[in-house]
Amino acid sequence: MSTTRTRFGWMATALVCLCALSAHAQRMSDDHRTRGEAVAERLEAYLLSQQDQPSGGWRVNPQGVSFPAITGLVLNGLLLDPNADQSNPAIASAARYLIGWQQPDGGIYDKVLPSYNTSCAISALAHIDTPEARKAVKEATEFLLGLQWQEPGETPPGPGAEPVDRSHPYYGGVGYGQHSRPDASNVSFFLQALDDAGYEHDAPAVQRALVFLSRVQMDGRVNDMAYADGSSQGGFIYSTGTDGDTAGQGESKAGMIEETLDDGTTISRLRAYGSMTYAGFKSFAYAKLADDDVRVESARRWIAAHYTLDENPGLGMAGFYYYILVFGRAMDAWGEPVVSTPEGEERWAEDLIDRLEALQNDDGSMRSLDDRWMESDPVLISAYSLIALRHALND
Repeated sequence: MSTTRTRFGWMATALVCLCALSAHAQRMSDDHRTRGEAVAERLEAYLLSQQDQPSGGWRVNPQGVSFPAITGLVLNGLLLDPNADQSNPAIASAARYLIGWQQPDGGIYDKVLPSYNTSCAISALAHIDTPEARKAVKEATEFLLGLQWQEPGETPPGPGAEPVDRSHPYYGGVGYGQHSRPDASNVSFFLQALDDAGYEHDAPAVQRALVFLSRVQMDGRVNDMAYADGSSQGGFIYSTGTDGDTAGQGESKAGMIEETLDDGTTISRLRAYGSMTYAGFKSFAYAKLADDDVRVESARRWIAAHYTLDENPGLGMAGFYYYILVFGRAMDAWGEPVVSTPEGEERWAEDLIDRLEALQNDDGSMRSLDDRWMESDPVLISAYSLIALRHALND
């Protein structure tokens, strides 16, 4: 197992300095921009070839449950192209498909996963400038706010949420809607949707979410849960509990890590990992936390120490393309082109283009690397990749 220290000596102080993201580096090379645009064009062509023409959606399932989130992700990627035309029939029909899934409660979903599906739909429809889309986003956002675990009387609770006070481990979190506990992934999609819908960074829902995020960040200085006491990892885990009976015990999809204390003793901790750390980091950017905020500094230190696009750090190839998605969104949100690591300066956008170019199939889709979390689906992983790539090209 890997070993980290729980207090900062001179070596850790040096690492803090190394992890600063330089805002003064040169922007992307012309060669990388040209290659990145070519990868994006091939991704768009592939995704458009997979659109269900009668409905306008992707991965439509007339015989079973559909997931509007997949259409939302594809449409989001298409609309991030600065040259996208909202009147294009493919885009217009995709928007109608999403709006057609809006339920009487305002959510955009089909029977299951109301939070995830609604969040992804909002992030797409927020870029569509029509009265129908604006109305759908407004109603969907009101529904989404009710899925957050919050104080009694604040908002009528939606599926999977309960009224709780600030001391509860689930406070500020958002789950899938059927599960009894929230998680950092759904919180990230939730905050992304609010951001795309135009909510201000200091809105009550955002501030509540920051409380939950502090409890999935493995840093004992900001996390008041017992499982993080004295931890100095800085990265994020998945949740504050696996279900309603384990609230406060924490959950990591990456298992455990051994941390060494100042007195030389060791203790097993929940292991922080890549995709959740970038999801949390992106949320910090939306909330406009300052660079010198201890939560930001701690996350940046983890990012510098674990920077890679070869895998999802802590999980290998599991959830790799989801990792690519949150990596691209987070790095673009912070707006700094270089990550300074112990090995040297890394140009994240160029690294992302190189990696996706190498993984692209001849038909424009992305090569599946693992089947966990639906990542055997070429449409889903291609949509993740297109969104990430468009954020890189925004560099």
